[in-house]
Amino acid sequence: MPIDHKPKKLIIGLGKTGISCIEYLLPNFDLVVFDTRPTLTEFSSYQAKWPGIPMYAGTLPEQVLDQIQEVIVSPGIDLNLPVIAEAKRKGLPVIGDIELFVRVAQAPIIAITGTNAKSTVTSLVTDMINAAGKRAKMGGNIGLPALDLLKEHVPDYYVLELSSFQLETTHSLKPLVSAILNVTPDHLDRHGSMESYQAAKEIIYQNCAHPVVNRAMKLKFNFTEPPLSFGLDQPLEQQFGLRQDGGQAYLALGEKLLMPVSEMSSGLSGQHNVENALSALAITFPLGLPVGPMLEVLKKFKGLPHRCRLVAEIAGVKWFNDSKGTNVGATIAAIEGLGPQCKGKLILLAGGVGKGQDFSLLAPAVEQYVKVVILFGEDSRKISEALPNAQREFALSFEEALKKAQMLAQSGDNVLLSPACASFDMFKNYEHRGQVFEQLVQAMQDQGN
Repeated sequence: MPIDHKPKKLIIGLGKTGISCIEYLLPNFDLVVFDTRPTLTEFSSYQAKWPGIPMYAGTLPEQVLDQIQEVIVSPGIDLNLPVIAEAKRKGLPVIGDIELFVRVAQAPIIAITGTNAKSTVTSLVTDMINAAGKRAKMGGNIGLPALDLLKEHVPDYYVLELSSFQLETTHSLKPLVSAILNVTPDHLDRHGSMESYQAAKEIIYQNCAHPVVNRAMKLKFNFTEPPLSFGLDQPLEQQFGLRQDGGQAYLALGEKLLMPVSEMSSGLSGQHNVENALSALAITFPLGLPVGPMLEVLKKFKGLPHRCRLVAEIAGVKWFNDSKGTNVGATIAAIEGLGPQCKGKLILLAGGVGKGQDFSLLAPAVEQYVKVVILFGEDSRKISEALPNAQREFALSFEEALKKAQMLAQSGDNVLLSPACASFDMFKNYEHRGQVFEQLVQAMQDQGN
């Protein structure tokens, strides 16, 4: 399509984030849109919807960058793409939608990141603030794209879940509260090293009034202010952690007992969710809100889909869907979270696209809590080789994996789908994988009735 005027901004990526950027910028800026996929099903409909915007798929003519003043990149776009490298060489700013959002947001921002658990904690924090009488809106890497939040009334707080991809294109973030929940190997195929991955996460602490940190992380961060902290150990003053009293474990702030762990909802099963609850309490602490209503949220929270959620109990065997466990760290957290509470042993369903991860890190948790690992998908052999001391079974299909789990499970065992891998060798995404899992488990339950 010929360019008949001189646009100012180039949007790369026509996913949900890219669409939100078009809708936000279109009234005030000339735009060019580029999607790296040469065959995008919706491309013609987007061209019809926005006939005045030059759109390119697959390749971008070199001369287009000569007319651009700023490049907006969707989180799924690799910053090492030649077109982005050329834009940087020309001195063009390369930003993401979160940068656009924070430039104009009119309410304090609570920013949350981590390799795992960030969606659960972001949801908890949002629910807690609303329960305590203030208005919070949630978005970013969960729910609505951040720019879509600007279409609604300004709340008291914005609660943003931010990925490393979003953070590395954000330069003006000044959060009231920010937290890194954990950092374990993930996306190394994109970031190249753990150092680069951690550096992207650490952007969240820049210019933050109240940083929150997990005491279990053995990482050093540069804080402009002394951090609040949370952890599963016994807390000091102004720290969140666990204390024992009368044979019960309590969520605690320093020496103050807040709530028995046993009263947390079934949607927050496992030690990893106890840590998530403590992190949410730490993140909301600087807001000065009443704690009582926030503790009630922990008693009622139903959990998020595909995140270590109980699907059914069949013949004394509990089936858990943790399809969101797309990396080794998430699967370790799920095993260590459910293992101590399981009367029997875990049967782990794992496999898919491994993203270059080190699966040997799974070994200690698997050897302690898992009876058998049932492997499926593209990198099943790699996982097997990394777990030489574990009992392993291979399945040629996802359905076969569940049938083997059903045959091997005994009353008191838990079957855990936590693949430690991406899903796109067999499924559309992790949600699709989790939905198929739940459908198959439901069919087993129906057959047993």
